[in-house]
Amino acid sequence: MTGGTIRTGIGGWTFEPWRGSFYPDGLRQADELAYAAARLGTIEINGTYYRTQTPASFAKWRKSVPDGFRFSVKASHYVVMKKRLGEAGEAVERFVHSGLSELGHALGPVLWQMLPTRRFDPEDMSAFMALLPRTVDGLKLRHAIEVRHASFACAEFVALARHHDVAIVIADHADYPMIADLTGDFAYVRLMRGRDDIATAYDDAGLDHWAGVLRDFAANGDVYAYVIHEGKVRAPAGAMALAERVAL
Repeated sequence: MTGGTIRTGIGGWTFEPWRGSFYPDGLRQADELAYAAARLGTIEINGTYYRTQTPASFAKWRKSVPDGFRFSVKASHYVVMKKRLGEAGEAVERFVHSGLSELGHALGPVLWQMLPTRRFDPEDMSAFMALLPRTVDGLKLRHAIEVRHASFACAEFVALARHHDVAIVIADHADYPMIADLTGDFAYVRLMRGRDDIATAYDDAGLDHWAGVLRDFAANGDVYAYVIHEGKVRAPAGAMALAERVAL
């Protein structure tokens, strides 16, 4: 087995403090995605969480990125805010068919981000995972779930995710549980302890540590790793520094 591809990136590409720090002065906002995608392996699309996007928008984004680049798509908050996830089938289908397939081969995982107040309910979570479609317009769909409540840190949740071939997000966060079990055919990592007073968001020791972890995960399949949340100004530099270490 040759292992999977490791892609590192950031959350979104529109962030004013990146102008002049990551994006060069004078770069048109319309060109920011292409600039970022030329230097990173993946980006989380945040806008899909807040509102329904058009197929034309997805197609435009696909045309802005090079071969080999992948987007992850943050699923709609209309789904994850429902009291009973297992009853969200119509909302799931509406989101999946909103234009995701226009990303073509640039389509990476779909991220389902649970609210911090959601506790682990085995029956409801199993029903929800069973709703997640495996294809859209002939394209394979891969799903990742980020949980934020400590009740999910249990063997039963890991077993459910593995049964449904859904990746559990490995979250490096001060408050969210870190569940490092690989439950899908890829790994999804969110590095959220960065600092803006460190040029690369994480210090050398932290980047070295995570580069080693990502290489280990790659033995299982593709890896998507995002430097996000805290230290956001330095996130692009952190993602690029991490990619350099992984390449070594």
